[in-house]
Amino acid sequence: MKYEGTIYRPPSEADSLILQITVGCTHNKCTFCPSYKDKKFRIKDFQEIKEDIDEAAQFNWDIEKVFLADGDALIVPQPRLIEVVDYLNRKLPRLRRVGIYANAKGILKKEVEDLRELKEAGIGIVYLGVESGDQVVLDRVKKGTTYEKLVQAGRMVKEAGIKLSVTVLLGIGGRERSKEHAIATGQILTEMDPDYVGALSLIIVPGTPIYEEIEKEEFILPTPFELIEELGTMIAHTDMHGLFFSNHASNYLPIKARMPQDKEPTLKLIHEFLARRDPTLLRPEHFRAL
Repeated sequence: MKYEGTIYRPPSEADSLILQITVGCTHNKCTFCPSYKDKKFRIKDFQEIKEDIDEAAQFNWDIEKVFLADGDALIVPQPRLIEVVDYLNRKLPRLRRVGIYANAKGILKKEVEDLRELKEAGIGIVYLGVESGDQVVLDRVKKGTTYEKLVQAGRMVKEAGIKLSVTVLLGIGGRERSKEHAIATGQILTEMDPDYVGALSLIIVPGTPIYEEIEKEEFILPTPFELIEELGTMIAHTDMHGLFFSNHASNYLPIKARMPQDKEPTLKLIHEFLARRDPTLLRPEHFRAL
């Protein structure tokens, strides 16, 4: 496989073949994100992609899951994307699901019928980075989109029958907008009604613009217990039908809730955890990672 630069994938794609069909990210301006900074965006030539698929099929023909990288691979024009997925199906007879990263721009460039065509071809899940429902926060971290566009994009994926997995970031509003961020994010999740939500905690990486903001004391990161309080507020304002996770390695308190039935028990658990304020119950810093 001819990978270019560092390759990223969702945790749930750990056992998937990672097929790089784009290099980098079309936006690549988010202030918190250290990924893809060493890459200039391009769509790989089909011959390059085809050679990688041929190599994978030669050595592991029983692959069942494929993940299409890099950062917003759904931006690839529809004919090329269909060509890639069709070739995967021809070369990997046991393939049962293809996953892909997307941003709102890439989704909105397509019609629902295009997404349905991708669903029929084999794309079974789209991973969409939402980060926050608070427009003030989205603008501050240079997300390059709006609340309304994110909701529209998420609903299009769902309407097409493709599973929607959304990521949100605890702490991205800083201490200043923690409550507003949590409430608005719960609201956007309610409107989108994704199948999966992964709540990650913001980890500050040196060299990113948000790191410089912290150095200048322009951004104050919430404390671990404030992040957990933010998580509780977010869940309290979320009414969805799917799985809500905060069990990523970046989080201090792992949560897995099937919504809506686990909502109240989860809020009770968070309330009891916060009442104890026992730092020994937090995930140790040396175990936290992106």
